[in-house]
Amino acid sequence: MGLREWISGFLGSDNTITLKECVYELSVDYYYKKLAVESCIDLIANALTRSEFQTFEKGKEKRGENHYLLNVQPNQNQNASEFMHSLVNHLIMENECVVIMQNKQLYIADSFDITKFALKENIYNSITIGDFTFDKPFNESEVFHFKLNDRNIMQVIDGMYNSFGKLLASSIDYYKRKNNKRLLIKGDFLRAQDPETQAAIDEMFEGQLKNWFNADKVGSAFQLQNGYEIEDMSDSKNGVANNSTSRDISDLVSDIFGYVATAFHVPIGILKGDVADIEKQMDSFLAFCINPIAELIQDEFNRKMYKKEEYLQRTYLKIDTTKIKIVDITKLSTAMDKLFAIGGLTINDVIMMLGKEPIDEEWANRRHVTKNYQEADSLEGGEKNETLQE
Repeated sequence: MGLREWISGFLGSDNTITLKECVYELSVDYYYKKLAVESCIDLIANALTRSEFQTFEKGKEKRGENHYLLNVQPNQNQNASEFMHSLVNHLIMENECVVIMQNKQLYIADSFDITKFALKENIYNSITIGDFTFDKPFNESEVFHFKLNDRNIMQVIDGMYNSFGKLLASSIDYYKRKNNKRLLIKGDFLRAQDPETQAAIDEMFEGQLKNWFNADKVGSAFQLQNGYEIEDMSDSKNGVANNSTSRDISDLVSDIFGYVATAFHVPIGILKGDVADIEKQMDSFLAFCINPIAELIQDEFNRKMYKKEEYLQRTYLKIDTTKIKIVDITKLSTAMDKLFAIGGLTINDVIMMLGKEPIDEEWANRRHVTKNYQEADSLEGGEKNETLQE
C-alpha cells in the first residue's frame, strides 16, 4: 500500500455530499434575506390592513358596495386582511400586482401576460387565478394594475445579496474554523495497514472521538491506546486573540436587515422591534413607506372604479391611514378641543377618530364655533368707530 492510499484510507475517500446536506447549507444563507424581506412585507401589509377604505358620494361619506368590497370581503374566498396581505406580497416580490373584478368581486392574479402599447390600452392575456386561466383578453380599463417602482427593487436586493451572502458565508466558515477542535495525535502510524489494524484505528478515531466531541452527551470516555498522545491545538485552547464570536455573524445579519429596510423605506427600529423613539419611527414609516403605497392603490381604484365625471363631482374613495398609528387619547384631547372649537370637527368626527360608532342624531353632526372668533373683515373701521365714540 502506497502513501497516497494510506492517507486516503486514514482520512476517508468518500468526498460526496448528500442532497439534504447541500440544500441545508444553501438554505441557511438564503433564509437570512428571506426573513428580512418577509418581515418588511408583513409590517407593510399589517399597517395597510389597519387603514380604512372610505367611499364618498358627491362629497359625503357613504358606505355602499365598494366600501364592503374593500373593507370586509373582496371575494368569497378571502377577507379584506387576507386580500391586502396577498396584494402587498405580489406588489413587493414581483414589483406589480394585477387585480380583476368578476361578478362584482375582486381577485388577485397569480400570473399574467401584458402587451404594452403607446397610444392605446394595454392588453392582458393568460390571467391566472389559482388553477384557473382566463381565455379572453382584458383591456387596461378592465383590470387594476398596481406597479410599485419603475425597477424591481427585489432584483437590487438579490444582486446585493449575491456578494454580501458570500461574505456572510465566509464569516460563518471562519467562525467554525476558529472555534472548532483541532487535535494533534502522536503515535506510531507507519506500520502495516492490514484491514484489522485499520478497522481498529477507524474505531478509535471515528467512534470514540465522535462521542468525545458530542456536546449532547452528558459524559463520555475515551480509551487511549499505548503509544498515542493527544494534544489540543485549538485556537481557544492556545489563547489566540482573534477568535471569532457569534456576534460577528450577528452584525452581518443586522446589516442585511438594514439594507432591506432601506430598500423598502421601513425604519430599522420598527423592523427589529425597538421601542426607542417609536413615535418618530412611526411618522417616518407612514410618510415614506405606507402613505405612498396607499396613494398608489387609491389612485388606481379611483381611475378604474369611477368615471371622470363622478370623480369631479367628488364621488371617489380614499384610504385613511390615520388609524394605523395608535395615539394616547390624553395626547389628542387638547388638539381635538381646539379643532372642535373652530368648527373643524363635529361630535361624530371626534367619536369616529376614537374608533367608536357615530351617534345617529342630527345634533351630533353640527359644527360649533366659540364666540372668541370673528370674521377678519369685521375689524375694518374699528379705529374710526373708536374715534367717534370718543
